[in-house]
Amino acid sequence: MTSPLRWTGILLAAGRGRRFDASGANNKLLQPLTAGGSVAQQSAGNLLAVMPQVVAVLRPDTHALTEQLLALGVHCEICANADAGMAHSLQQGLRYSADSAGWLIALADMPFVKPSTILDLLQALQNGAGIVVPVYQGQRGNPVGFAQRYLPQLLTLQGDTGARGLLQSAETVLVEVDDAGIHRDVDVPEDLN
Repeated sequence: MTSPLRWTGILLAAGRGRRFDASGANNKLLQPLTAGGSVAQQSAGNLLAVMPQVVAVLRPDTHALTEQLLALGVHCEICANADAGMAHSLQQGLRYSADSAGWLIALADMPFVKPSTILDLLQALQNGAGIVVPVYQGQRGNPVGFAQRYLPQLLTLQGDTGARGLLQSAETVLVEVDDAGIHRDVDVPEDLN
């Protein structure tokens, strides 16, 4: 008897965040939020509240960030070529979890996404959608989701555009949510509040 396939949350955390701090001295994902915890901890916690498995993809030089995420129960994958573009980080997470039923792909610098939004996206995938994107006030946002059948296409992506082309597919299901957090990321220090 085979066990049912699990759904996986992939947390992309391998960016350099140069708009936050051009010197690179302050990793934006380690910055504390007024609600408590770091940007990355909150982003991971939102995924963990819904997803049975979460894998974060990080750069090799992010030991403190890796420790924070491991302490939450997140599996961490190190992407040696993360600087070559987001597609490499995404593929690292996909290869680790290639036997999943599908994936919700979240950005670690988006800690304001509600767990209820993640649940709505997961349910749409579980109900047969192939690609899901949240929409708030007519605008698409993140995280996005893909069913297992898109794995071959996801594994051929290149550069920093990620899955943008796939997300324009006619098969994409737009999931209306009441969550401004799908548009809100942390790019500069003022975004932490």
